[in-house]
Amino acid sequence: EVQLVESGGGLVQPGGSLRLSCAASGFTFDEYPMSWVRQAPGKGLEWVSVINWNGGTTFYVESMKGRITISRTNANNTLYLQVNSLKSEDTAVYYCAKKGRSRNMGGPLDAWGQGTLVNVSS
Repeated sequence: EVQLVESGGGLVQPGGSLRLSCAASGFTFDEYPMSWVRQAPGKGLEWVSVINWNGGTTFYVESMKGRITISRTNANNTLYLQVNSLKSEDTAVYYCAKKGRSRNMGGPLDAWGQGTLVNVSS
């Protein structure tokens, strides 16, 4: 059974930083691209970033470029998202998600974690 468990969210002041983690199990982690997706209160899902299976290729949503870094440690089956210079509009539940096709950046996301809440407030 695929399991994705996020952690690292919390209350942070504007301008602060957080590192989100996602522990993966139940599949061959190093064969699948992984993504982060967020949902702000009262809004729809917003794709944030994707990383390929070996960490060599990354893409980011334009609105957060320069402030975020996605990475992965395949030896530990863990995905990360470093978010710097946090703004109030970054307040959201952040989900990690697995791509559905092995070694293929295309296609849908087929598994999601439960999410971790990031609350940016003074």
